[in-house]
Amino acid sequence: MNFDITGALIVKENVVDISSSFRKREFVIEVVNERNTDWNDFVKFQLTQDKCALLDLFKLGDNIKVSFNIRGRKWEKDGKVNYFSNLEAWKLENASNSMQEMEPPPYAETDIPPDMDDGSLSDIPF
Repeated sequence: MNFDITGALIVKENVVDISSSFRKREFVIEVVNERNTDWNDFVKFQLTQDKCALLDLFKLGDNIKVSFNIRGRKWEKDGKVNYFSNLEAWKLENASNSMQEMEPPPYAETDIPPDMDDGSLSDIPF
């Protein structure tokens, strides 16, 4: 299951070595509730292994797009069964670019080719 969500980076934890072969890093984004900002969501994700370095490119307050998977596990101990879920991030992108910043620049007059209609194109059927 792949999902995307965008929010402001508000917590950026250090890398934690769980064992000699497993490491993780957690972070939290604040997702704005458009109806009432008192109800904003605070969503915690984890990065694992070589993905931990992805967070180095961002600072607190940056607006980021997180691509993630939902992982669920079953855990049994002393006859008691527990279930837990993780939001495992696998891609982070800067989401601060507005659509206006992504629009191409306006054309200059030198970018427009000269009029090619000298009458030789009149026999084209379309």
